[in-house]
Amino acid sequence: MDKYKQHFFNNIRTKLEQWESLSEITNEEVYRFLHSLAGTSSIIGLQKIGDKARVLMEQLDETSDRKWTFEEVKRYLIEIIEDCYEYEEGINTSLTKSKVRNSNEPVLLIIDDDTSFLMFLKEKLEAIGWYVVAIANPEKAILSFYDVRPDCVIIDIYMNEKNGFEVLEFLKQKLKQQFIPTVMVSVEKEKSIRMKSYEMGADDFIHKPFELDEFIVRIKRQLERKKQIDELLLLDELTHVYNRKYLKQAYAQVQNEWKRSKEDYSLAVLDIDYFKKVNDRFGHLVGDVVLKEFANILKRETRIKDIVFRYGGEEFVILFPKTNVDEAMEVLNRLRENFSQYVFHQEESFSCTFSAGVVQILDATKPFEKWLELADQALYEAKNNGRNRIEQADKPKVMQHQKTVKMAIVDDDPIIRTVMADIIKKLPLNPKRKIELQTYKDGKAFIQSDWHLGDPCFVILDGVMPNMDGLEVLTNLKSKKDANRYRVLMLTSRKGDQDIAKALELGADDYMTKPFKFDEIIGRIEKMLQRMM
Repeated sequence: MDKYKQHFFNNIRTKLEQWESLSEITNEEVYRFLHSLAGTSSIIGLQKIGDKARVLMEQLDETSDRKWTFEEVKRYLIEIIEDCYEYEEGINTSLTKSKVRNSNEPVLLIIDDDTSFLMFLKEKLEAIGWYVVAIANPEKAILSFYDVRPDCVIIDIYMNEKNGFEVLEFLKQKLKQQFIPTVMVSVEKEKSIRMKSYEMGADDFIHKPFELDEFIVRIKRQLERKKQIDELLLLDELTHVYNRKYLKQAYAQVQNEWKRSKEDYSLAVLDIDYFKKVNDRFGHLVGDVVLKEFANILKRETRIKDIVFRYGGEEFVILFPKTNVDEAMEVLNRLRENFSQYVFHQEESFSCTFSAGVVQILDATKPFEKWLELADQALYEAKNNGRNRIEQADKPKVMQHQKTVKMAIVDDDPIIRTVMADIIKKLPLNPKRKIELQTYKDGKAFIQSDWHLGDPCFVILDGVMPNMDGLEVLTNLKSKKDANRYRVLMLTSRKGDQDIAKALELGADDYMTKPFKFDEIIGRIEKMLQRMM
């Protein structure tokens, strides 16, 4: 890039930083700025920016006394700001033409303290459409397993802090309750090492160094096996009630019976209250004990004709055939009282409760999703009204409970801050989450702020900044007692391999190298948000 274009972009940065500190911006300033862009950009070869600046300028009344806020100016200029990023980085990043990556792409968890290996494998595997979570710290990998929900786990046998076999032994306590293939990798290839891997339950052993194409084929084979087994299984492996795959089949039977008899059916969605606190306090293995006992109570104390499903996480669904909503409420309240009296004996004794929403299926010809949504909305009303209660979806609309997720963009470049903020504002709507967004010019300003305290916080963090760089911020966040509240996506330059390696060692949850395409970072952000819900 020639010096005139670089000077042009730096002037835009300077103007954005000046405006960011003002409470209001005059219409005359905005008009003059666009006039300057339109005149200069065409001369130095930035015709696209010049054309857009001219159109925006012509839409303004030069004599107007309007006062603009900085947010209004950013919204008005967003296409020009995005084009600046596009020109500087030399990539085509048009948001309107981008496609979010497939949310059903396989998720791979790779555990290896060799950060160079992690970075190489992550780049190659994500290039073929897989989503890779690369973790250098085995302890963090164990804690992250429940959030990541991988389709395949790849573990290096020899690591400094923890032997790969120790990681495998721990994970197999969880993996044996659901089929998640594990692949061990090692520079050692002795028969005893291979035998031990298979004896402990690994599905494959791959010797380092390996040919990448063969490695991909072998991982793909494990993913295909998992997909086939998942499609065959109708029971949830942990709780031994039906899984969500069977729900549609069960509802199809309801539709057939309803057409013949027109008898009442009801549907309930149940959710264990404060289940995350159980996991945080006692660990996920105790959380599994709670889920299994909850499912046992549901199976044991519902009627023979009722069908129990595990919908996901701590959420369950009950289908009540030939049952009106009042009868379903009676069953649910009995379950609620009995479950609240059950005592779990672990390090210390504790009890749990659940909340539920129930709806009567008035017309089984309507899609199942319609009734599920109504029951789900009633569940969130029960949560909002204090938990440990059942609410009936007898209103046309119920206020949806939303989980607040704070998102912070910490970057000293005003163009990046503006582009990233616009990307987040254009994320697909999700009725179960509410995003609060803040931007920070440097790491020190973010750390000294108390805004990020309390709720879960997703931090998009630049690696290189004045005052306090991204690695210092990451170290600070990961040293907090409530470090599990934070998810950190590091932004690094192509030349920042050492920074990426250090970020992985410090516990960054993911990273992206600049320049990034909008569709790629949208997909990455969505994946990480799903892990926070």
